[in-house]
Amino acid sequence: MFRLFHRVGVVLLSAWLTLGVTSSLAQEVPQRIGVIGTGNIGSPLARLWVEAGHEVMISSRNPERLQPLAEELGARAWVGTPCEAAAFGEVILLAVPYAATPQIGRDCATELAGKVVLDAGNPRPGRDGPMAEEAVAMGAGLASQKFLPGVRLVRAFNAIAAYNLRSQAHRDGEKLAIPLAADDQAALEVAARLVTDAGFDPVVVGPLVSAKSFDFNSGVSARMPTARELRALLNL
Repeated sequence: MFRLFHRVGVVLLSAWLTLGVTSSLAQEVPQRIGVIGTGNIGSPLARLWVEAGHEVMISSRNPERLQPLAEELGARAWVGTPCEAAAFGEVILLAVPYAATPQIGRDCATELAGKVVLDAGNPRPGRDGPMAEEAVAMGAGLASQKFLPGVRLVRAFNAIAAYNLRSQAHRDGEKLAIPLAADDQAALEVAARLVTDAGFDPVVVGPLVSAKSFDFNSGVSARMPTARELRALLNL
């Protein structure tokens, strides 16, 4: 199995922890985040989390292609396969085409077991086929729970366009909202912290069943709401 853990300097991370930074992490220990799917969603979030002080492993079935991005991100960026990222991370971001979700759940079941998984995938029947039709009907939160048994699942970052991740992070004034849904309160708290560290406002919508209210076909992402606007939109 390909193994390429890119790390330029552990010493730099130690210095960062010693000196501290003026960010939300100044009083908190950085986390290790495994990013499965380093595309339009995974790539900007990896960048934002590295900038916030976290260690991130970006991954692909062809991880060598990600080496230039890892080198650009610097000492806190690693590269691996999807299951290596699942093993590396205390928290996992899953940002793959939705049809790949069941396979990830099967292939990396051992590595994912018991971990907080931020599920950013959206079932799109035109792209993902019949399995997406079933997931849309069920709601992506419940469908993903079925495909990823044994994880602490949080629906997150599925209701924001990729270009807004790049252009609207840490903007002045009211920040864009990221709706969250999970059945695990502690997992929600982890997700909310990472949303804040990425430069957005977390809004807890409710349990996984409530994630259907901000699924891809709900129109929430197209509205680009602030936290205040999202709460009004969803009657929270």
